[in-house]
Amino acid sequence: MIAVQPEFWAYLVLANIAAFIAFGYDKARARAGKWRVAERDLLLLALLGGTLGAYLGRWQFRHKTRKPGFSIALHVTAVVQAGLLAALLIPESWA
Repeated sequence: MIAVQPEFWAYLVLANIAAFIAFGYDKARARAGKWRVAERDLLLLALLGGTLGAYLGRWQFRHKTRKPGFSIALHVTAVVQAGLLAALLIPESWA
């Protein structure tokens, strides 16, 4: 187990807030028929640690839920991040 600094948790909170806001902003832009946030950028926010915020944004705004390619990419990101987080948090004696 690696000692995780408080800054890491603060970063994750900010990344998730950013992802959540980006999903809401993109949904509002879609409804208004205006320029949109690129899917690549939404997935990048998730990849940078905002996966939970991305999932919450999808649920709250009912956004990007019918895009299979997007969903698969987000799910793969979540699984990889869960594995990395488990590797950081699970004590070596459990492995």
